[in-house]
Amino acid sequence: MLIKPAFSPSAKDILRDRYLWRDENRNPVEKPEEMLVRVAKNVAAAEETLAQQYKWTDEFYDVMASLLFLPNSPTLMNAGRPAPHGQLAACFVIGVEDSMESICEALRKQMLIHKSGGGTGFNFSKLRPEGSKVNSTNGRASGPVSFMGLFDKATETVQQGGMRRGANMGILNIDHPDIRKFIHCKDKDGTITNFNISVGVFDGFMEKAVTDPHGEEAALLEEIADSAWRTGDPGIIFLDAINRGNTTPNLGELSSTNPCGESPLYPNEACNLGSINVAAMVKDGKFDFDMLKQVTVVATRFLDDVIDVNHYPLPEIAAAVKLTRKIGLGIMGWADLLFRLRIPYDSEEAYALAAELMSTIQSTAHEVSVELGKEKGVPEPLAHLGRRNATLTCIAPTGTIALLANCSSGIEPLFALEHTRVRTQIDGTKVVMKQRNRWYEQAIKEGMPEEELKKVFVTSHDVSPSAHVRTQGVFQRYTDLAVSKTVNLRHECTVRDVLDAYILAWKEGCKGITVYRDGSKSSQVLYRKEDEKKAESLTESAGAAKAAEPVPAAHGAPAAEPRFRFVLKRPKD
Repeated sequence: MLIKPAFSPSAKDILRDRYLWRDENRNPVEKPEEMLVRVAKNVAAAEETLAQQYKWTDEFYDVMASLLFLPNSPTLMNAGRPAPHGQLAACFVIGVEDSMESICEALRKQMLIHKSGGGTGFNFSKLRPEGSKVNSTNGRASGPVSFMGLFDKATETVQQGGMRRGANMGILNIDHPDIRKFIHCKDKDGTITNFNISVGVFDGFMEKAVTDPHGEEAALLEEIADSAWRTGDPGIIFLDAINRGNTTPNLGELSSTNPCGESPLYPNEACNLGSINVAAMVKDGKFDFDMLKQVTVVATRFLDDVIDVNHYPLPEIAAAVKLTRKIGLGIMGWADLLFRLRIPYDSEEAYALAAELMSTIQSTAHEVSVELGKEKGVPEPLAHLGRRNATLTCIAPTGTIALLANCSSGIEPLFALEHTRVRTQIDGTKVVMKQRNRWYEQAIKEGMPEEELKKVFVTSHDVSPSAHVRTQGVFQRYTDLAVSKTVNLRHECTVRDVLDAYILAWKEGCKGITVYRDGSKSSQVLYRKEDEKKAESLTESAGAAKAAEPVPAAHGAPAAEPRFRFVLKRPKD
């Protein structure tokens, strides 16, 4: 007897809009439980015997239907589709060399990947600066920022698998001559809208910026902070931290990430992600670590099997993925879990639980990978690791899959206890949903004192920038890849607050950092209760509002919408 998936009414709307298969008239032809059966059967087909396929189909279905684990969106959308449409990974990196041939090839790869449902990351640092001489034509180079515009326009024209628009990450290293133009390339709202941008920095740069407050490095870091304070862009990628955590240094250095920054990858590599809903793992008022281990075992095998059933858009991508077999298992529902356990987000107790929880996932996933290595063989480049997968853990933003699981996004604090969410549907219409956190409602019904409510039910703007960063740092210590996390700041914060967050993130060993100051973008995905008129006017001005009935929801952290980096406007998982 199949477990009936406990999708909320809001989740069912999202599934019908984006995930369920449709006929030629765009009418859904499957139910949510049929979607999960489709995914489970397709992924379990990687198992070697029929008995194993039956066993793992049941296991995979059960953890998804129980909303204890969900894979990234391309897997839910595309599993079971025939080649070349069954592309299941979310994250890709494309190399760009300093030649027109390489740029055109990268553009071709980007469009094919976006068509298949994936997002792409680039490091443009190898491109010569604007104005440099081009010997072959006796002309002048247009520079990396100009070429980013070309990739941005290509993204506009390609819809991801018919479901969503693609997303990109553009990185330029701090020592590139065009770095200032790059920092300010998104100053004007509405430019290069399909790119998240990050500056790649090195330890040496940060050391000089910190030790010499009047030096060139400090001035440049402040310029980055000022731009991020004003516009939300750029973020920072700590390249040395990324390479200290590189499990396959024999294959070279890492310099690029996926659109949200949580998957540092080599050119042509892809990574499929999945997240465990830790908010659903409370038993008798305590966190159930036994359940966490059981779900981790199933989820790790699921993600490893995805590698073998995936239909990659290009043969060189298939070869790169199967060489290192990188997967990224993370969590969602962190804020809701803390609510249920009555633990403040910015407390030492929360940091300790984060360390125990994530270290349990990491160690369990590594054990599973070792066993899979014994069972199925370890690729040669991974022999020194003694396990099957070069990476196993990763913290993604989990925007839409958190909505499906009815939990808070990733490891973010709740955006607001009551909020209005504006969701753009596939047909371009906007849905306005008014929501209130269910754990907060439950605590009020139970008579929780006002003082205790304020202490436990904190939101993203109640949390100090340092607590945001410390949380990210704790999770990063037990994560193979990286952590997608946004430091959400009040509108009144200063550039100094942004600088302090950068420096603390570097000291904490984070692999990247993104800040978002409330109101620094002209439109947002979430609005607090006091700002809900802004959301309503936004949909009215678009001329296509569909007001949804208010529904109680556990989620409150800003969720993923295609094309944007930040928690308020972040790419889908």
